[in-house]
Amino acid sequence: MPYSHLNDYPADIRERAARIRLACFDVDGTLTDGRLTFDSNGREYKSFHVQDGQGLSLLRKAGIAVHFVTARGGAIAAHRAAELGATSHGDVKDKLVCVKLIAEGLGLTLEQVAFMGDDLADLRILPHVGLAVAPANAHAWVRERVHWRTHARGGEGAARELCDLLLGAQGHAEDILHGALG
Repeated sequence: MPYSHLNDYPADIRERAARIRLACFDVDGTLTDGRLTFDSNGREYKSFHVQDGQGLSLLRKAGIAVHFVTARGGAIAAHRAAELGATSHGDVKDKLVCVKLIAEGLGLTLEQVAFMGDDLADLRILPHVGLAVAPANAHAWVRERVHWRTHARGGEGAARELCDLLLGAQGHAEDILHGALG
């Protein structure tokens, strides 16, 4: 059965998705649900959705670079990125500058970049990328400034929705489904 969900997206979003070669993700509120959990010793914990991880891995296998770009630092995001074969950039003060440098290093334009974010630290980059995306529960100031919003909330499969869109728009979904079905 062919990947039938691609036509659920507006034509302009499919066209934007077809051009993406670099997918950048904020971490807190996008790849996680945004809650920060600390134990009594001050150790921080985050939860990541396994389906998001699968999607990020599939993007990489399809030749789309995956980078985490977060204003918060910490080993947790770096560890999760490394586990997925992605690259993590922490303590980023200006996400636009960071993503421009990543894109330039890969020989890409910002038109070939997708960025998913959910709050104030993400606002500056959104107008500059080829596909700006927010999870369903992003702050209103972000939701009104993106090209597309997912149905899922941050940390609950929102990143997988973007991954599936990119994979479908670029013709990779059929092969992935065929491989999974044997």
